[in-house]
Amino acid sequence: MISVRLVRRRIRSVQNTQKVTNAMQMISASKMRRGQARVLATRPYAEKMREVLADLASVPRTESDIHPLLEEREARRIGVVLVTSDRGFCGGFNGNMNRRAASFMLEQSVPSSVIAVGRKGRDFMVRYRRDLMADFTGLGDQPSFLDTLPISRIVIDEYTAGNLDRVYLAYTRFQSLAVQRPVIQQLLPIQPPAGFETQQRHTDYIYEPNPQAVLAALLPRYVEMQVYHAVLESVASEHSARMVAMRNATDAAEEMVQELTLVMNKARQEQITKELLELAGGAAALA
Repeated sequence: MISVRLVRRRIRSVQNTQKVTNAMQMISASKMRRGQARVLATRPYAEKMREVLADLASVPRTESDIHPLLEEREARRIGVVLVTSDRGFCGGFNGNMNRRAASFMLEQSVPSSVIAVGRKGRDFMVRYRRDLMADFTGLGDQPSFLDTLPISRIVIDEYTAGNLDRVYLAYTRFQSLAVQRPVIQQLLPIQPPAGFETQQRHTDYIYEPNPQAVLAALLPRYVEMQVYHAVLESVASEHSARMVAMRNATDAAEEMVQELTLVMNKARQEQITKELLELAGGAAALA
């Protein structure tokens, strides 16, 4: 027979877990709203920068005027900036991103190195013995632009030094509360977005002192902005995934409590029935 005391103890344990997951869900919801607001606030700036960059890149220039960040060369080694989280309890958020990045690296015909942003991505790449060039952890729930500058700096330095011939950003793009999509986009060499060249030819920009000087100043800022925006997208996606995971865990705990309560009631009923039968049997024996 099932012990009523053990079932009651199990119910209390599940209820305590349910309180924790419910609290984590509310905290993640609050952080997700702040992260979503920051992502939506930076998207117009990033889009306008791409627009100006496309117009600058379309200006005719000689081969000697090509900026190092625009230089196309044969790919002998690629770099992947992998953005994940430092903590778990967020469903398949980290696993999906790690598998997407690993598949992309396996598809390449040249060696690859990883710049890991987040403890989960770093541990994954170390476990599978990938070349880890650098790792950055502890950015927090609200990373600032200054927090991501070291990431951008090592990317620019390694590319201009010729240690990397292609650099890709691997992060999770925030689309909605229930949808976060792992994406991989080329960061270096910088390529103007498709369609902007013909779309912006009618725009009459005036660059001072000249387009080449503005382009040289804008390209590093563009890389820094793309890295910062990728981190913000990943943070918003992480909190959304954690909120959904904790909500599912809370619902699962509620269902488990109901099932255990039913088991406990049946066990109590069986115990009472057994006691009544014993009393009836004892009374019949005395009679």
